[in-house]
Amino acid sequence: MYLVEDVGGAIGLMAVALVLLGTWLVVLAVLERRGRLPQHTFLDFSIANFLGAVLIALTFGQIGADTPETPNFLTQLTQDNWPSVMFAMAGGVAVSLGQLATQYGWAFVGVSVTEVMASSLKVALEPEDDVTETSLPGGTLNYFLDDRINKAEVLFPGIGCFLIAAILGSFVHSSNAKDNQDKLASSLENHSNNTRNGAYEKLTKNLIEKERPKDLEEAKPDASLANDAPAKVEAGTAEFLVDLEEKRSIKVLGAHTLVGLGIVVFAGVCYALFGLAFNLATNDQWRTLPAGVPRLVVYTAYFHFSLACLAASVALNVRFLYRPMAGVPRSSVAAYVRDGEGRGLALLAGALCGVGGAFMFMAGQAAGYAAADSVQALPLVSTFWGVALFGEYRRSSRRTYALLGSMLLMFVAAMAVLMASSAPRD
Repeated sequence: MYLVEDVGGAIGLMAVALVLLGTWLVVLAVLERRGRLPQHTFLDFSIANFLGAVLIALTFGQIGADTPETPNFLTQLTQDNWPSVMFAMAGGVAVSLGQLATQYGWAFVGVSVTEVMASSLKVALEPEDDVTETSLPGGTLNYFLDDRINKAEVLFPGIGCFLIAAILGSFVHSSNAKDNQDKLASSLENHSNNTRNGAYEKLTKNLIEKERPKDLEEAKPDASLANDAPAKVEAGTAEFLVDLEEKRSIKVLGAHTLVGLGIVVFAGVCYALFGLAFNLATNDQWRTLPAGVPRLVVYTAYFHFSLACLAASVALNVRFLYRPMAGVPRSSVAAYVRDGEGRGLALLAGALCGVGGAFMFMAGQAAGYAAADSVQALPLVSTFWGVALFGEYRRSSRRTYALLGSMLLMFVAAMAVLMASSAPRD
């Protein structure tokens, strides 16, 4: 298999992975805001994500010498390594649940807060997977799993910083939700006699109070309301919020604040379990492999991980086609096949995620913890896209801006402390 041996090249590879992993989710969020059903989008995404893992395994996983200690991908597929394979597949199921929850979290909480909170909770419980001979800075689970080799006096304050960042994220969401309510109330109160805003009053009440469409065919926008809406609105205004709610597939106006926060917390826990499972799959700390059988190489583990992720994603989203959640209309397999609008972007997002994840693990082999930890900065990339592309937090209150800045500052500080806690493995 191919091993990245140049540290400079590995760090460059990790930088590419950081951009890819921080961008794919924004592509999915764009599709949701355009009105494409999340079930359709996630099915396309999952297929492309798996194909990306297969491509990496069949290329990089087959390059180089095939040795007993580091067998090539196809060689390892025939070995008796099922205990590690099952750990990798368990991690794939966990990350599928986490990604699925994250997709809905973006709509309820926003891209910026969702990614910071989910990543913070993930690291607090379980950090990035240990795929090198250097210990990665650990969270609570990995600290004990790796025989307490990290610097506890540095590690646990870092975990505390991540938890504070997650708590601040919940405050940001609550404050921003209040700002949005104030914007809508002020718009309806001050301009109720204005024809244009009267239309928005009608549209807002319709969005919040009407019975949600139960079938894809019923989900078409009301033509009379659509004609009343302006062609272009400024981000951060009440008109923008109402216009976005009318277009998007996941309806969030009027939803309780705790709904979005609960979804994000669930995603963070799933990501933590994925880290634990992948760590066990590649390092075999519990000594489950038969004597003489080598540990799973990155490419083999990532293949089984992605295969299980695909299976879980297809099973869940096919069910959600007929039994959707969060007010999304029902659909069908036939409707999914016919829905080609936005399919290219969904496949692109899956490819970005699949290749970005592989690059992250490949770079970690050479650059160790410094490279592997840098991927924790992906919420900062997501925040940039959320603010620049979606107009998140435009025209928000000073309190929201202060909380948002504090959350990002605490997240950066937590990353720095986490990296400082690393120690070499004996």
